[in-house]
Amino acid sequence: MEQPIWNFEQEPYEEHADETSYNLRAYFDRMDDAKMQQYDPAWSDGQLMQWDDNFTNENTLLLACCERDIEPEEYRRVIAQAIAYRHRVRPFLSALPDPNHSSGVRNP
Repeated sequence: MEQPIWNFEQEPYEEHADETSYNLRAYFDRMDDAKMQQYDPAWSDGQLMQWDDNFTNENTLLLACCERDIEPEEYRRVIAQAIAYRHRVRPFLSALPDPNHSSGVRNP
């Protein structure tokens, strides 16, 4: 599996961290940038769950190795942080060489 260019999982934050927190942040690291940019905080929980397409019938995000459930409220809070992180680091990542693309420039 190719590693994402993002490293939101390791970004410092003030909340109590547990295995579920790290897994959710890693989940957002692997989310396609174009998809993440579609996110609309005004969506209802139903629209959010349909858009992500990884929620269970119990309205919790389906992630492996989690100690607790991730409900839409936490998902919304952390994806907002992930979007802010990407906006902040995108200019720096775009300037780095990318050995996987013929242009030699990353395109996050």
